Amino acid sequence: MSSASVDSAALLRWYDEQARDLPWRRDGVTAWHILMSEIMLQQTPVVRVAPIWEEWVRRWPVPSLMAASSQADVLRAWGKLGYPRRALRLHECAGVLASAHGDVVPTDVDVLLSLPGIGDYTARAVACFAYGQRVPVVDTNVRRVVARAVHGRADQGNPSAKRDMADVDALLPRTRERAARFSAALMELGATICTARTPDCGGCPLPRCAWVEAGRPAYTGEPRKVQKFAGTDRQVRGKLMDVLRGSSGPVERALLDLVWLSDPGQRDRALDSLLVDGLIEQTEDGLFALAGEGGR
Repeated sequence: MSSASVDSAALLRWYDEQARDLPWRRDGVTAWHILMSEIMLQQTPVVRVAPIWEEWVRRWPVPSLMAASSQADVLRAWGKLGYPRRALRLHECAGVLASAHGDVVPTDVDVLLSLPGIGDYTARAVACFAYGQRVPVVDTNVRRVVARAVHGRADQGNPSAKRDMADVDALLPRTRERAARFSAALMELGATICTARTPDCGGCPLPRCAWVEAGRPAYTGEPRKVQKFAGTDRQVRGKLMDVLRGSSGPVERALLDLVWLSDPGQRDRALDSLLVDGLIEQTEDGLFALAGEGGR
């Protein structure tokens, strides 16, 4: 596979003209701001993230200010973004950045990977989008574009870190500046044009696509399971967290019991999991509180 598999010039022209005006792409955004956006955007749509991210940038413009806030403050500010363990890990990460890195997000991928809550994708995304480094950044959208444009497949199949990184690395332009923009453009293409269910091939800027040239063959792998939310432990956990975020301190168990009367066993399981995850804690007198507020 060569870099000619994806026409970088055509893709970059399209990106310069059509890229969404996302707040974390604007001038004056720091690496810390981009790190916050990347954590928030995991499994959460842009439309839900943007207003909360802007609030966080105003409230915690540098890591040390977040580190000085309580875990409970951060969890409340997280609101309904989902997967609130991300908020706790980001708070922990802020503490490390403040104490060990001079309040500055590192530029090196390996150093980024050593931070709490920072995985392979996030480390490379920050290095690329914040610092313009030439590193492959691979998410679901990128994998889908590569699967179609390069390999002629309707679907990206199961992830393979080594293969996926090699695929994208081979496509990157040689210069740092073009490579960083190319990574953003490839992701944007997958998010807005080359979507999973209804790709807009007529609006695609790429002059060649192996999947289109093959007649857009259908996906032949195992049917993907649609991840439901209603009735799941995740929904119950969210309802329990809503009660605690809305309170100014510890609450009685009876108040939590009211959020899910249809299946007390499921409610108890969800409550226990929140305790295990460190998102909530129990006081000595049996009340429940957000992390960090149980000792009041």
